[in-house]
Amino acid sequence: MSNEYVRREYRKYMKAEDLIGFTVKIKESDLYILAEKNLEKEAKRILEYYREELEEYIKIDPIFQITLEPHKVLPNAPQIAKEMSYWAEKAGVGPMASVAGAIAEFVGKDLLKYTSQVIVENGGDIFLSTKKERRVAIFAGKSPWSNKLGLLIPKDSTLGICTSSATVGPSLSFGKADAVVIVSDSTIFSDALATAVGNMIQTPEDINLGIEFAKSFPQVHQVIIILEKHLGIWGKYEIIKF
Repeated sequence: MSNEYVRREYRKYMKAEDLIGFTVKIKESDLYILAEKNLEKEAKRILEYYREELEEYIKIDPIFQITLEPHKVLPNAPQIAKEMSYWAEKAGVGPMASVAGAIAEFVGKDLLKYTSQVIVENGGDIFLSTKKERRVAIFAGKSPWSNKLGLLIPKDSTLGICTSSATVGPSLSFGKADAVVIVSDSTIFSDALATAVGNMIQTPEDINLGIEFAKSFPQVHQVIIILEKHLGIWGKYEIIKF
């Protein structure tokens, strides 16, 4: 199953009757955005800005891009790089483990100047700011749980919902989980922590270990870990069936 097929497959489930969906692509970045109106022009401009900030910063701090360990940024680093470094250090991973979540969050927050609700999905990592209740399904590749369960996100929520997988998509994972889902106050932290927890999951016995690690952070609201037929859940949101 190609990564491009997987991307199309899960995006066909992304719908909201009250919002308009559109895609913005620049180089490796491929965002699917839901907003109250088509903001493709604005989103592309914003995405270009943050991509350029990161690209220019990496030229003067190339270790930032390649290290798998926490990395302190230079004092003149752009805010997006500073936040990636900060949250990745908390999770114990390299800053680029949070890049998809960072792009989603920074683009999404800037789009809130033009819309009161926005959902930005970037490779399975989601920045969500909603005034209405939303249902979020979980795609877990070939696991029997894939697209069978999800989360009910309450109205008036602003959250980061990120998924790390060893079996779906191009992202690096040293574990074997079909899906590790983290919901927290920060999409950047959710992305970094999903990577860290995903790296822990080698066998079903590791699921509880991953949950205990994730729930130790006060910013985390929900953890879901899927490994083949095995499932671990902790958190405050209602689990729903699809």
